[in-house]
Amino acid sequence: MNHQQQLTAYLHALISELVKNGVEHAVISPGSRSTPISLLLAEQEAINVHVHVDERSAAFFALGIAKASKKPTILVCTSGTAAANYFPAIVEAKISRIPLVVLTADRPHELRDVGAPQAIDQLDLYGKHVKWFMEMSTPDNSPGMIRYAKTVGARAVAMATQHPSGPVHINIPLREPLIPDLDNLEHYRLEEKEKPSIRIETGEFRISDSYFQDLAASLEGKADRKGIIICGEIDKEDFSEKIIHLAEKTGFPIIADPLSQLRSNNAENDLIIDTYDTFLRNEKVKIALKPDLIIRFGSMPISKPLTIFLRENVEAQQIVVDGGSGYRDPNQLTTDMVYCEEGYFCKKLASIISYCSINHYLHKWMDMNELTKKELKQTAKIQEISEAKLFHSLGELIPDDAVLFVGNSMPIRDLDTFFHKQTKKVTIIANRGANGIDGTISTALGVAVIKQPLFLIVGDLTFFHDLNGLILSQLHNLPITILLINNNGGGIFSFLPQVELPRHFELLFGTPLNIEFNHAVEMYKGQYELVEDWHALQMLFQQSDFTEGLRVWELRTNREKNLLEHRQMTEKIQKVLNQQF
Repeated sequence: MNHQQQLTAYLHALISELVKNGVEHAVISPGSRSTPISLLLAEQEAINVHVHVDERSAAFFALGIAKASKKPTILVCTSGTAAANYFPAIVEAKISRIPLVVLTADRPHELRDVGAPQAIDQLDLYGKHVKWFMEMSTPDNSPGMIRYAKTVGARAVAMATQHPSGPVHINIPLREPLIPDLDNLEHYRLEEKEKPSIRIETGEFRISDSYFQDLAASLEGKADRKGIIICGEIDKEDFSEKIIHLAEKTGFPIIADPLSQLRSNNAENDLIIDTYDTFLRNEKVKIALKPDLIIRFGSMPISKPLTIFLRENVEAQQIVVDGGSGYRDPNQLTTDMVYCEEGYFCKKLASIISYCSINHYLHKWMDMNELTKKELKQTAKIQEISEAKLFHSLGELIPDDAVLFVGNSMPIRDLDTFFHKQTKKVTIIANRGANGIDGTISTALGVAVIKQPLFLIVGDLTFFHDLNGLILSQLHNLPITILLINNNGGGIFSFLPQVELPRHFELLFGTPLNIEFNHAVEMYKGQYELVEDWHALQMLFQQSDFTEGLRVWELRTNREKNLLEHRQMTEKIQKVLNQQF
């Protein structure tokens, strides 16, 4: 059998096994060395192929698809720096536990470290930022090597999806000629059908009944259970119902991070606390709400005041439940690190603990939440374009069953503060693994492949950082509405100690761009609107068709006024809270 046939049989075996194990999407960046991989993927009817020439943006696009679908997405690129451009998205995928299968084409061994063009050291290129790395052998169609290729495909999917999910990297050295035998693909398909696929079964963590019995026993008989449940980013089917039932049985409030999905469809549930980011800035409130027990699910919450509150309660029993067997505790105060599937933990503990009929401690949390929310609602009276009011108004403006992707820096923090429990179903998504601003547009458009209608809220620096990602909307016919908050610079630094150093503040931290973004939107064939008042924004939401096209609605704000507005609001609320003691 000649080289072309060996190349085709070998790579077809690898790709077919990826498909058989559930992969449905591939994001390909064009290149020469990756030619046979790309062509064979394009010939797979079960694979949705997305092409993007910018590898950095393409990697975040794949991240978004995997994030929304909860299935591994394939990434394909050529050799050299193309693979290096994947790095930021792979870092995000590893920390956020998003499954990716990264296929990098490479020069064969004899062309490495000898000055060959487009050749870099790709072995373990991503280091500890991938769960698994495999350097494949060069193509060979002997029976043993075909089984080897199939095994690599099956293991790649299993490793990417096994808890905690994450990226895996397969480096594939290929010799020229690089054109596969496309004229005889049916022959390879028939051969493949005769060979069994490899199935790798994985399971979920469970712990012994004795742990639950001991925990329940420690709570039984207490007149006032001083416990809280904290839920960070977690997106598991039916988990909301299970954690709410646990809260009902224990009498514990749920401190609901916006990425917990618990603020959606739960407007009337008083157990869900959503203004903690504001009232936990008050020292008297923190003393009154001092817990004995903290049970935390999901990733670390966005709120810094909540993180400080956790750090200050060193005497509390702090249980972290993690079905992915990680160690997410930057405060180093966990007393019980419990490796157990989160839904099972909630259901099991709820099944053996008695109802807490009266809990004065719970009512303290509820009272603080309602009092703070009443004051935060004053945001609605702001007449000029305001970042705070935008997030406060989103619940009324955004359609039901929408997806809201939120950029890092100030937008995600303002969402935490001002976007409260909703009657609507709104799925909130963000890149909170490494908390970077890169690749945000591309990730959001990846989500748009799976979920619609999709809205993205970003600041001007984040928008600028990923302008290349806008082309994905046009290339793949992906509708997206972007609310661009333009305060002409890094607004978050106005809230940090650096603002007290005015001499170099604008140069090093404020970093104004002075960009007219309408030209960029026009370049990518999008519809641009400058929103100058609230009525105009309401009309845009009411009259727009969210099923097609790229729309960018720019809201221009002032960093200094925004800082003053936040400070005045916080000071006023703190005075109201102090009056309760």
